[in-house]
Amino acid sequence: MLINHPQLGPRDAAEFVYLGDASLMHRPDAQSPTAAEEFHDYLHLRDNPAGVHRELWYHEQGDRAWLIVTRNTLTHEITNVQMARDVALAEQQGHVAS
Repeated sequence: MLINHPQLGPRDAAEFVYLGDASLMHRPDAQSPTAAEEFHDYLHLRDNPAGVHRELWYHEQGDRAWLIVTRNTLTHEITNVQMARDVALAEQQGHVAS
């Protein structure tokens, strides 16, 4: 499987480490009154979707960038790759990242 890195072009998936659902970028607030429950869910509850899914991938054997890869889990077709930092910055500024 090839991942089209936004800055480096197509790279073999073997250069990357898969972390999981891209929602992991959004850690619970440790100061929240329900922090213990929120962190439990954040750490232990995972969906296993069939179909289009946004995932976090780390370019371990390259520039060490975090990417958000939109991939169909049934066909492994990759439809979008974004720098995770760009997505996070857009979300902070109130823009919806897709």
